Amino acid sequence: MNGTYSPYITFTEKEWSKLRSVTPFPLTKEEVENFRGINDKLSVREVSNIYLPLSRLLNLYVKASQMLFKGTHDFLGKQGSKVPYIIGIAGSVGVGKSTTARVIQALLSRWPEHPRVDLVTTDGFLYPKHVLEEKGLMHRKGFPESYDTKYLIDFLTAVKSGDPHVNAPLYSHVLYDRVPDEYTHISQPDILILEGINVLQQMQNFETPQLSVSDFFDFSIYVDADESDIFRWYVERFKIFCQTSFQNPDSYFHRYAGLSEEEATNIATNIWKDINQKNLHENILPTRYRADLILRKGQDHGVEKIRMKQL
Repeated sequence: MNGTYSPYITFTEKEWSKLRSVTPFPLTKEEVENFRGINDKLSVREVSNIYLPLSRLLNLYVKASQMLFKGTHDFLGKQGSKVPYIIGIAGSVGVGKSTTARVIQALLSRWPEHPRVDLVTTDGFLYPKHVLEEKGLMHRKGFPESYDTKYLIDFLTAVKSGDPHVNAPLYSHVLYDRVPDEYTHISQPDILILEGINVLQQMQNFETPQLSVSDFFDFSIYVDADESDIFRWYVERFKIFCQTSFQNPDSYFHRYAGLSEEEATNIATNIWKDINQKNLHENILPTRYRADLILRKGQDHGVEKIRMKQL
């Protein structure tokens, strides 16, 4: 005993990879490449060593949840609607949450016990751009007050209640806004993954302040890395966007399309310091240890350490 206690068990990549056991690899190399973010370095090895064992763990949890649901309803003598298992994925802007969410969705959908896996991001629950402008929150976009928390909690309540007809608003990164009258239809999936920087924060609906977004999660994941690495990845991604998606005349950020590399670096650095760094320190990073599992990335963007909360 060294006097140091933690609710987490820590694994290296090598130790974690052994927990894959005999689970077959269900994805092709092409599928893995399609899951990569703009400047992500996702590899078949990482999916095999990190995400496949994680899918095996989640499969065990989902099956146990399904058995508990059935047993409880048998005990109560009721016929209940299927209730999705909800997984929350959090972490900083630029850390690779979206890639993680896409890989986990694909792997979980290959398990026969839960083939229907839906993925929703919290971007769609940001207030529309005109509302943010009215509230003076455009420079606070991504902070807790920029989200329509009532809308998000109402959505999760409907999903967790077994409602077969629930709509999640769509978000366009080109428009930098919610897409009017366009939705993702959620109809009682086996698993719902909710991905966003804010999902582990104490975001509450003031009409029902006893509820937070994270109260609806059955399992939560935090994607972590050194702040210096996240900052570097963010700047690299911004420079790539300047040469790609920002070139679109319809892009909200089209004004950055003609920047030199130095100008792009300076603007990305200022955005990081003025907005993303503050949000990381004030709201996102403090939620890290609420997660059931932490994926810790190294400088090369690959996961090198896993912390799993003990039951």
